[in-house]
Amino acid sequence: MPHRSSRDPRPNTHRTRRIPHLNEEDRLRPHIIYLNSHDTGRYVRPYGYPVATPRLQQFAEEGVVFRRAFSASPTCSPSRAALLTGRYPHEVGMLGLSHRGFSLTDPHQHLGHVLQSAGYRTVLAGLQHVAEDPEELGYDEVLPVSSHAAADVAPAAADFVAGEHEQPFYLEVGFFETHRPYPAPGPQDDSRYLQPPSPVPDAPETREDMAGYSASARRFDDAVGQVLDAVEEAGIAEHTLVICTTDHGLAFPSMKCTLFDDGIGVMLMMRGPGGFTGGVVSDALVTQLDLFPTVCEITGAVPSDGLRGRSLLPLMGGSEETLHDAVHAELTYHVDYQPQRCVRTDRYKYIRSFRELDHRILEHTDAGASKQYLTARGWGDQEQEAEMLFDVLLDPHEAHNLLADPGHSDTVTDMRARMDSWMRETDDPLLRGPVPAPPGANVKGAEGFGA
Repeated sequence: MPHRSSRDPRPNTHRTRRIPHLNEEDRLRPHIIYLNSHDTGRYVRPYGYPVATPRLQQFAEEGVVFRRAFSASPTCSPSRAALLTGRYPHEVGMLGLSHRGFSLTDPHQHLGHVLQSAGYRTVLAGLQHVAEDPEELGYDEVLPVSSHAAADVAPAAADFVAGEHEQPFYLEVGFFETHRPYPAPGPQDDSRYLQPPSPVPDAPETREDMAGYSASARRFDDAVGQVLDAVEEAGIAEHTLVICTTDHGLAFPSMKCTLFDDGIGVMLMMRGPGGFTGGVVSDALVTQLDLFPTVCEITGAVPSDGLRGRSLLPLMGGSEETLHDAVHAELTYHVDYQPQRCVRTDRYKYIRSFRELDHRILEHTDAGASKQYLTARGWGDQEQEAEMLFDVLLDPHEAHNLLADPGHSDTVTDMRARMDSWMRETDDPLLRGPVPAPPGANVKGAEGFGA
């Protein structure tokens, strides 16, 4: 069951004024604000990490935190495409990064088009990273911004919120933070008292790297606060569903671009209509693909068939305690070809690779002090196992591969069957062999597959 905060409810500071120019039918349909960051994983204060994100903490205490939320991919465009279509990346054509030549096979499956057809005004502020041309995705308006940095995006989004709205709106707000390169740490980011992410060793170099992440996270937090303040000042907080999440894990070694929990585990917090209030903490296993059917149920929008997630509303209403007995995620292309698939249950994680490698693809870890520190000590030369099973309850860091353990043979059989069934159900192109990149794509490994 979801757990409600033991703290006293925050006083209602929402101004009670009539939403301007909305007819009675539209008045029943909430505004939707989707706030998203780059490469943040769960490394914010509401998930217990000592990162200075007070506005995210306040937001969590007013809404709902999903402690076990996962993205559909540990790389940017595939993850975002899955969230915004409600389908797995390989089902919608987004097997790699949009700026490297990958694209949606049907842009009309994007949430922007679906909400636009439902009578919403659809607006983009900042980063989207699903299409080279954002107009393909169904936005009525793309707000002008000088850059995708939080300091430029947040004011544009806040100004839009503060305006008059003649119809319900969908506002997508994308921040570059916390992508590398990180800003210079400030006094609040003293590396002497920081701990690097769990997959990374504790050393002066990695702590300094974490200080840069901390500085970037503070910028993201400030920007979220600016948008939330605009919602409050406009008097529409009780009429607005705010979703705050990220694409995948941090840009540190063994995180982003991996199917470990540190790569696909994401923050997911929501506040607003549908029961997303009151400082609730949910331990249900959920996926970002659940957001699409949730938004459709709340807004009355009608998507095409084929959604893979389930609405989160039964968790909020108490009619169900769980939605999924397993979630799935995938990696195909990033800079190079690294086809992998995974299935994750409450207890176990199973990862299968479809390309043999005797080393790490170092290009799949962003440049930074932590990567440099580990690479100098042989990290990049480690062999990549083709098949892995982890007991994520007893081994939360996924360090001990149990695939060959006779005591887990039944679990291996079950997890293999789960993956095979999912791949068949979703018509995964890997079932037919190596997956070529689109013509002209800027990726390595697109030919030969064994290089």
